Amino acid sequence: MELSEVQGERRQDIKGCHRKEIMMLDPRLKKYQKKFEYSYAFGPYPTMDLLNYQKDHLIKVLAKSKRDDSEGVNEAFDLCEDLNIPIEIADRAIDKIATKENTYFVGVFEKYQSELEPDANHLVLVEPRNMGNLGTIIRTMVGFDVVNLAIIRPATDIFDPMVISSTMGAFFQINFEYFENIHEYIAKYGKRNIYPFMLDGAKDVREVKFEEPFSMIQGNESRGLPKEFGELGQSIYIPNSDKIDSFNLSVATAIGLWEARRSDG
Repeated sequence: MELSEVQGERRQDIKGCHRKEIMMLDPRLKKYQKKFEYSYAFGPYPTMDLLNYQKDHLIKVLAKSKRDDSEGVNEAFDLCEDLNIPIEIADRAIDKIATKENTYFVGVFEKYQSELEPDANHLVLVEPRNMGNLGTIIRTMVGFDVVNLAIIRPATDIFDPMVISSTMGAFFQINFEYFENIHEYIAKYGKRNIYPFMLDGAKDVREVKFEEPFSMIQGNESRGLPKEFGELGQSIYIPNSDKIDSFNLSVATAIGLWEARRSDG
């Protein structure tokens, strides 16, 4: 892992509060690559979720010397002060690694592994490839209190900063686990109610009573689920008008999670 050499210290007054900050003079962080053992949370709110939920995996917090005075940035500074976490001033490093020009605050964290809760509800994504979809789905599932995500390979990199940004920080609240195929997942967590969502599913989602703990399975953005997934449990379809072929994956997942909550009363 290549991390920055840090030299010097300064104190800066922000809204009347003195905060210890470290001046970084030799930034050597790089734009994210999948092979790295670390990743980035861009922006104050994702960084605050990193600190609140996965602080043990934090490497460092970076900020720009000239930054906006928004509520989010000030909240992030306050949280770092409360947790006694130094903030490194790193304009050059942020400019190098950021995907957007208006990035003023970055959390750098080590990648980590987690396991799913065996008795909780799971969302299972089979070969998800779109980073924006994955991020939106993670944020949506957390909104419905489903915080265990199984991902069947091949799949996009959940640690990519684009995914992290799309979750608006919700990523740091989930448990996730990758599997080589659905059979590996079933072997480990299969004693549950399984609901594959399919275009030719046997039952209308509005008529399904979701029994917990459940595994809601959603397919690839372009292909959906193969026919054999219908043998794993109660297959479900989402009715739509004849003007479209199907719903976007993130929309279909949101509908499924909403119906699961509604059926639970």
